[in-house]
Amino acid sequence: MKVVIFAGGLGTRISEETDARPKPMVEIGGKPILWHIMKMYNKFGYNDFIVCLGYKGYVIKEYFMNYYIHNSDITIDLGKNKIDILNSNAESFKVTLVDTGLNTKTAGRLKAVQQYLGNEDFMLTYGDGVSDVDIDTLVRFHKNSGKIATVTAVQLDARFGGMDLAENGDVVSFREKAKDESKWINAGFFVLKPDVFKYLDGDMSNMMWEDDPLEQLTLDGQLVAYQHKGFWKCMDALRDKIELESLWQSGHAKWKTW
Repeated sequence: MKVVIFAGGLGTRISEETDARPKPMVEIGGKPILWHIMKMYNKFGYNDFIVCLGYKGYVIKEYFMNYYIHNSDITIDLGKNKIDILNSNAESFKVTLVDTGLNTKTAGRLKAVQQYLGNEDFMLTYGDGVSDVDIDTLVRFHKNSGKIATVTAVQLDARFGGMDLAENGDVVSFREKAKDESKWINAGFFVLKPDVFKYLDGDMSNMMWEDDPLEQLTLDGQLVAYQHKGFWKCMDALRDKIELESLWQSGHAKWKTW
């Protein structure tokens, strides 16, 4: 089963890091977050990736073109113009890099890679979110549902604590930050049948995958949510990058399941 990764957005909310590189190339622990996402899938045996490029896509191309050299010990004989590979830490990734347009929205990016997917189920996720989701369990859930589309749903931690107050202002109860159990959100990590492309008919270049396509799938009863109650984090802003880096450096990176 192939894995499609959206990696073409501008990353404007983390512009401190994305002036010179696309957001999926922002590093956590010295490796692009895109690499971390691939490692998560690879742990479960999924290593055939299709990456939807857009903003500064050449940076991602150059990273993978030079991956073998950058992750190997080498001897360079300048006189003979010869390179010897001494030791390699290369991954078993197969990566298809597809230019899907600078300003193309997510539905258009997905449609642009249809030709590389064949007629089999595939997975889809965003290039800025990591999780400890069990991919095997997710895939089984999708197959058992019989639906066209499965989305992984998570509950966010509330950003602030809460209080219950009496009429006179007395604090009746005080709660530190907790899960917002009233709301499930789209965490990516989709599993999709090829029939999903029926919902991407026509010009999709200005359409978000999260708008009409998912809304119509919902109306048709063809979208089901896999409820993940473990770790999930999206690198949406600089504070998220700092938090992820802190988790990695402290040895508490819960998404590191490999």
